[in-house]
Amino acid sequence: MGATLYAFAVAIALNYFWIPGHIYSSGFNGLAQLIDTLTHGHFPVAWGIASANLPLLILAWLMLSKRFAIFTAMAVGLSAVFVPLFQTQTVLTTDPLMCAIFGGGLNGMAVGTALRCGLGTGGLDVIGMIAKQRYRTKVGSVNLAFNAMIMVGAGLTYGWQYALYSIIGVVVSAHFIDVFYTHQQQIQEMIITNKPEMMCEHIQQKMRRGVTIIDSAHGGYTGKDKSVLLTVVTQHELNDLREAIQEVDPTAFYSESKVEHTGGRFYEPEP
Repeated sequence: MGATLYAFAVAIALNYFWIPGHIYSSGFNGLAQLIDTLTHGHFPVAWGIASANLPLLILAWLMLSKRFAIFTAMAVGLSAVFVPLFQTQTVLTTDPLMCAIFGGGLNGMAVGTALRCGLGTGGLDVIGMIAKQRYRTKVGSVNLAFNAMIMVGAGLTYGWQYALYSIIGVVVSAHFIDVFYTHQQQIQEMIITNKPEMMCEHIQQKMRRGVTIIDSAHGGYTGKDKSVLLTVVTQHELNDLREAIQEVDPTAFYSESKVEHTGGRFYEPEP
């Protein structure tokens, strides 16, 4: 289902927004568009999507998991089929700003939903997951350099204003990916309670997360001794954590803050 939704959304974004607005996508879809433009249509976007992703699908099979590689191959394969299938002469708008916003929104929704379903969309997603899982690092600079190349191609092909519009599309897409794919967003939770052991046990029963207990905290207003619990969860797990806190101690105080980076043994589920 996730692979089909992704392929459908990308095909609509490409045929109804990106192509009419002269907008390039990010990642390997943008590369396929650039190759199509440079070859004057002799190497279509669908072929570019399939051929560019093939070596990365092999890497995903070898370095990530067979399940992830199979479902990612389905998403890539369906994209290569749907893109020419949904070609149309209907033009909703040629306004490059509208095309960048709506095309980027559709693409971000599709990619975020696919990742949430446990499958990749090929290209930079696979590179990012390998880097994160094997080397505990991010590939932001690689993504930035790759997408900069695509934007330069857009500028040289259609004019620099379209490169700037394409950048808007990339930013919109990235925002929607964050909205729909919450597994990658980490939240630090600080809990102040007088039931630390019970709270810790209940949290660990609900989710696979470690908890650090800091004893001998002292309430400045109440004058009572409390314990402080610290844990890190993903945005996707946040509701489960809140439920666990309320079930054990409805009077507990807790606060949440976004985490930029974690080290050590933070549990990452297999893709």
